[in-house]
Amino acid sequence: MTILSGDRDTFQLATDKITIRIPHTKGGKTETEEYNREKIREKYGLEPQQLIDVKGLQGDTSDNIPGVPGVGEKTALAFIQKFGSIENLYEKVEKGEAELKGKQKENIENNKELAFLSKELGTINLSVPISDTLEDFKVEEWDKPKVLELFRELNFNRYMERFSLRGEDIKKENPKDLYKMVDKSKQEVIELIKEQKRVIFYVNTVEDKNPEKIIKERIVGLTIFNEMTQEAVYIAINKEDKKILQTIFEDETIKKTSIDLTKLYLLLKQEGIDFKGMDYDIAISSYILNPTNNKPSMEKLIEQYLNIDLQEWEEEEPKQQQMNLFDTVPEEKSGKQEKYGLYSYAISKIREITSKQLEETGAQSLFYEIEMPTIEVLSNMQWNGMYVDQKELEQFGKELTEKLETLTKIIYEMAGQEFNINSPKQLGEVLFEKMKLPIIKKTKSGYSTDVDVLEKLKREDPIIEQILEYRQLMKLNSTYVEGLKQYINPKTKRIHSFFHQTITATGRISSTEPNLQNIPTRFELGKRVRKVFKPEEGKIYIDSDYSQIELRVLAHISQDNNMIQAFKEGQDIHKQAASKVFKTPIEEVTKEQRSDAKAVNFGIVYGISDFGLAEQLGILRKKAKEYITEYLEQYAGIKAFMEGITEKATEEGFVETLFHRRRYIPELKSSNYNVRQFGARVAMNTPIQGTAADIMKIAMIKVYQEIQKRGLHSKIVLQVHDEMMIEALEEEKEEIREIMKQSMESAIALQVPLIAEISEAKNWYDCK
Repeated sequence: MTILSGDRDTFQLATDKITIRIPHTKGGKTETEEYNREKIREKYGLEPQQLIDVKGLQGDTSDNIPGVPGVGEKTALAFIQKFGSIENLYEKVEKGEAELKGKQKENIENNKELAFLSKELGTINLSVPISDTLEDFKVEEWDKPKVLELFRELNFNRYMERFSLRGEDIKKENPKDLYKMVDKSKQEVIELIKEQKRVIFYVNTVEDKNPEKIIKERIVGLTIFNEMTQEAVYIAINKEDKKILQTIFEDETIKKTSIDLTKLYLLLKQEGIDFKGMDYDIAISSYILNPTNNKPSMEKLIEQYLNIDLQEWEEEEPKQQQMNLFDTVPEEKSGKQEKYGLYSYAISKIREITSKQLEETGAQSLFYEIEMPTIEVLSNMQWNGMYVDQKELEQFGKELTEKLETLTKIIYEMAGQEFNINSPKQLGEVLFEKMKLPIIKKTKSGYSTDVDVLEKLKREDPIIEQILEYRQLMKLNSTYVEGLKQYINPKTKRIHSFFHQTITATGRISSTEPNLQNIPTRFELGKRVRKVFKPEEGKIYIDSDYSQIELRVLAHISQDNNMIQAFKEGQDIHKQAASKVFKTPIEEVTKEQRSDAKAVNFGIVYGISDFGLAEQLGILRKKAKEYITEYLEQYAGIKAFMEGITEKATEEGFVETLFHRRRYIPELKSSNYNVRQFGARVAMNTPIQGTAADIMKIAMIKVYQEIQKRGLHSKIVLQVHDEMMIEALEEEKEEIREIMKQSMESAIALQVPLIAEISEAKNWYDCK
């Protein structure tokens, strides 16, 4: 028998009757090489099954097999050639007959559990019951239309091309048969829109490099689609047409349907036009229906929902010359107008399809009451931006540069030579060849010097602490000093970060250009970046943060009595957990016990494994497993929830938040154990994280609408996960504090109270 595989783990299966055929590259060509028992004995000096013991000592990062720290392939082979097996090695170690010395002896003795676990993980199970026969695996002809439909749903665009699924086998509709381009005067179009009280449209923009703009584009054309006649009309927007835009977009009674309404909101705002009456964004509706299909484009959505041939318009559009706002724009070529006509038609059809699917999945309220109103909140948040004290930012950068220069000299002295600290190759050579530190992991290009490796080497030499600090400061300076400078608007002196609704699979809002949600908070120097963000003169930052919202959502969803009681009585939930897990009276719980229990509490929310918890707390995996087991015994409701939600998700194929935000989890039916485990973690944490994200959006909408209703001048400027910040006028701050607390705590009625903690400061750093 011959096994064809690219995985050398299969060498353990080789016998006199089983040959492993494995590919390798030689002279730029891929060839195959055969390994049977004799070949393996010749190459490794071991029996095939002894390679499992080698894997147990060496580990394998690609399979997440830890191995014994400091033991590489050569050392592992030498040990097994000498001792025969891991069992014999540790038997000799316990008897003092292994003749190990120094760090090698310490690593072997302290990691016995890891070695045996790694051997178990590296062993191919030959006793798995398989009901299929070879007949079941015969290759059959595909049902190409069904495969194409599935690939469209999963956005496997590359595979559609690879397997020629766009060819003659799949008949596509001709766009010209679906709608008709017509000519109408601009006034006729306006009258029609006013009469129908709704407009389906696609916006055509060109680049505008004006540095003072937030969105560096401008509108040069609108394509309007009339559903009653199935006609599309393209109108160019020239300098004198600003009134046309105002007539359409400032009329709240005209309901607007398009794609990427956040961007359009800002484009209009830049020209002094208030966008009112937004009704339907097809990117948002499709995202709700499939949240893993993030940031959907027009082309993606057409590919996903409609059987239309886009090839006619796939050529790259010629770049248009930069012009001043609303200068006369040359008429679009007929082919381009046809393309925009298709887009407007597609928006209409995709709305029809997704609207029906939203109804079928019970997600209409999520779409209309949460996601659509959130568009305006986020658009305004981006428009408002956050003021940056550039002088303070420059000063902070200068401090970092001086610290880096000092650290560089210290590292050179400790290493005994100068080298490029930012070069992983040079750093690896210094640490592992010159200084002879234990090799933790190797890559194709040499020694690994990533953070995980350096963290494991901390005790080996004090130079490691200096290198880790150097890297932190380098990232701070490049990403959060030099990086932030390029995003400061020269006119407003503010950073106008983009806030997105359609990127994360859980429904959380994300931030880019720059990512203000990712500014470091774990070490003091990183947090100092927040000091440069300040309110205007005469204003103050009011910050409101949900207290432990994900754990409160978990308590409500799981209906766990102990957790519900703790929150209702205002207990410290982490102390309560520590008391129950460590069998200690709550008043005697130590700071360390509370910290460990906190890690377990939040670990449960994120589906942490015993291995992950052990890594986080720096304890043995066995002890971490005991913590989790004891926790789930004490919080039986949470245990039942975790088991039940995974079982339900496996059966139904998806999980939901309290607001019917779905996430499909095909991973639960994978034949790969690790993939299934990932699916189980997603099934457990999505309802919790997703519900918390939905609650935050509701709170933001309530705060925004209340500020508008009262005619206040304070503005929402930032949202970071469970936190919202408002730049408030000093004279409005008490009213704003009251609005934020009331709106956030009343966003939803749970079995436990929602608590919003309010603080105020003259910069972001001092909030809380």
